[in-house]
Amino acid sequence: MPKRILQRSFLLVTFVLFALPVFAVRKERLIDTWRPTHFDVNLTLNKQLSEISTAQVDIDIVAVKQLSIIDLDFGELTTDKVLVNNNVTQFVHQDGKLNITLPKAVNAGTKLRVTVVYHGVPKDGLVLANDKDGSHSAIGDNWPDRVHHWIPCLDHPSAKATVTFNISTPALYLAVANGRMTKVVKNEDGGQTWTYTEGVPIPPYCMIIAVGEFSQREPTESSLTPLSYLVPYSDREYSLKGFSSAGPAIQFFSDKVAPYPYEKLALIVGATRFGGMENSSAIVFTSTLFTPNLNAPTSKTFGISANVESVVAHEIAHQWFGDSVTESTWADLWLSEGFASYFAGLFIEKYDGEDAFQAYMKNAAATALAYEKRNKTPIHDTETEELMKLLNANNYQKGSWVLHMLRSRLGDEAFFKGIKGYYLDHKNGTASTDDLRIALEKASGQKLGNFFARWVYDSGHPQYELSWEWLPEQKSVKVSLTQAQTGEAFLDPLPIVITTGSGNVNAVITPGGKMTSQTIRVNDKPTQIVVDPQNTLLKEVNIR
Repeated sequence: MPKRILQRSFLLVTFVLFALPVFAVRKERLIDTWRPTHFDVNLTLNKQLSEISTAQVDIDIVAVKQLSIIDLDFGELTTDKVLVNNNVTQFVHQDGKLNITLPKAVNAGTKLRVTVVYHGVPKDGLVLANDKDGSHSAIGDNWPDRVHHWIPCLDHPSAKATVTFNISTPALYLAVANGRMTKVVKNEDGGQTWTYTEGVPIPPYCMIIAVGEFSQREPTESSLTPLSYLVPYSDREYSLKGFSSAGPAIQFFSDKVAPYPYEKLALIVGATRFGGMENSSAIVFTSTLFTPNLNAPTSKTFGISANVESVVAHEIAHQWFGDSVTESTWADLWLSEGFASYFAGLFIEKYDGEDAFQAYMKNAAATALAYEKRNKTPIHDTETEELMKLLNANNYQKGSWVLHMLRSRLGDEAFFKGIKGYYLDHKNGTASTDDLRIALEKASGQKLGNFFARWVYDSGHPQYELSWEWLPEQKSVKVSLTQAQTGEAFLDPLPIVITTGSGNVNAVITPGGKMTSQTIRVNDKPTQIVVDPQNTLLKEVNIR
């Protein structure tokens, strides 16, 4: 999912009904009456790329239950004609909905083809604007639910479908879209029609085109999948170096999770309101991606800004998490953003070392803790109405820390086994937070219900206050741990290191509530106690 520009610097359910106020649950556009299976999107753009001259979208749908009205999400473009199974059909287009009345109700399981013919200037979703060099461009930028401004659809992540784009443009321009390019045809007017086909289902917010006067380059190194860079000409010379981490990222995530899920990957510099937008096989990055930042650290492996390394890895990780395995509901957004954030960190760990990874995770922790001081909401947020507000530190940084804590608790072998199982079970489909929990429990043999209840479905983080007392006659130290945060206790095992004159003693405090005391045998009086030396828990600590 998208990564905000300002976040590129690396950037439960405990129900106490009598104590909690009742909030309205967010209403989502779910698949309850029909679902799409395939889109044929035919677009003709004018010479200036300032409007859609003509468009025809054919949507294959399946009725989920008895169906009499097909309710498409559609913006303010002019609808010229609607057909169902090639028969002209009545429709009402207003208030962002295109309601199509079927001549006769159909039963569940019935397959229909809906055709919508339209034209105009999209209000949103398809950005028709000049690129950084002043050249015309048309680029899809759909997250979270803005694709319906230029493609009629069911605009929710769970409404995944395959898609074919036929994009007719003047000869001046190059076009790219999701999937593999199957043909380019010269038109009678001197222009050309580009055809791209994505043969596996993708979420509607990932269905995009990019048209412009791009410079197209390909890396000199071999890659697991066809890889190309489409950038404004002013970025042409730097693009090979700027995107040099992309091929290794594809390889790394393929090794860690599963083979790359699509048939190509295009990295595009152009119009997006985000730092990067992870459209399946056609990622769009902000036009300032390669603008020098003298204050940013440099990747020791790739010699590029660590900001660029991070955002490129983040968006490529989304190809597995968010695009191939898509969140079932908006409340499960962390399965996209938290995963992309953490796997970008794992890429940094692999190529820039443990110190760089620890700095990345500490930065994430600081961002998450600062956010929680202002917002007491769970990661699994069912209430926030404005979807853009879900692009927050809960879903990004805290979500990445949930994965890091699970990895630390389960160990690398069980954790990555669980992640692979989760991915393969839900590849090209959707997944919920419970689906992840079940996969990790299966891989590890551990019960994780309490962990997910406290960390994902509830809010907050542990605020530890630790004190200790030396018991010389017993050759022991009594460690007292208090949790000062509001809400329930966090029961995560807390590793500590007790330093004495004769060496270090490793121990684990196992909280049973918000106050825990534990006596630990040591030979000498401690000189200090270090809490969580390997940085495995998201926390605040005060030692007395």
